[in-house]
Amino acid sequence: MPVTLKSPKQIELLREAGRLVRATFEVLREHIRPGITTAELDIAEEYIRSHGAEPVYKGYVPPSRRGWSPLPPFPGTICASINEVICHGIPSSKDRLRQGDIIGIDIGLRLNGWIGDACETFAVGQVDDSTRHLLDTARKCLDLGIEQAQVGNTLRLVGAAIQHHAEQEGFSVVREYTGHGLGRNLHEDPTILHYDEPRNTRKIMAGMVFTIEPMINVGTHETRLDRDGWTVRTADGRRSAQFEHTLAISAHGPILLTA
Repeated sequence: MPVTLKSPKQIELLREAGRLVRATFEVLREHIRPGITTAELDIAEEYIRSHGAEPVYKGYVPPSRRGWSPLPPFPGTICASINEVICHGIPSSKDRLRQGDIIGIDIGLRLNGWIGDACETFAVGQVDDSTRHLLDTARKCLDLGIEQAQVGNTLRLVGAAIQHHAEQEGFSVVREYTGHGLGRNLHEDPTILHYDEPRNTRKIMAGMVFTIEPMINVGTHETRLDRDGWTVRTADGRRSAQFEHTLAISAHGPILLTA
């Protein structure tokens, strides 16, 4: 499908939404500690609304499910994904953080009609060396993917850089869940794969805006979906980490809108 290229003015509006996403992370960072529940971290909603924006995950139904799916809309403002949860963890008063856990927090909001979207995985207190290696690798995978987001490159190079580094470090890359274009809508073209796909030959153009959000697993890249229809876990129960930025493509290189 054709990609809607964004004007400099539209990219600036997307940057404003991205800044509010980043500010929300800084608020939540102060609350991430052993003993707190993921429901308590959903205070993000109050902060987002107090700044004139609205959460986009709360009440969200993917386009593929609209009109037929019996599953409920997503109930939280944030996605809160602990340890082996890869993505789309639902905030809950039953899920309490423990020393040594990791938690991926994904925040999406709409400000003045434009979307901001990012994810960061946090260590809860001190984590062991293997978990630190996972976090460092996942963050580096995002950085390497962003480096390939240059005008004239193919999208394949983004995924290839991510997969190569992850596997070099002994980890795997989730296949089923991808990055995506965004603008006035949360999900637009193009789709961003985080692994090497030779058929992924679409050229990167100035004015594209999309997320890169690799999900890096300690064990297998395979996933399983909980009965709630949202929570995605590693198939082998081992840990997963994710980092995500939204970026705009310019002739001079990628512009991080959620930095």
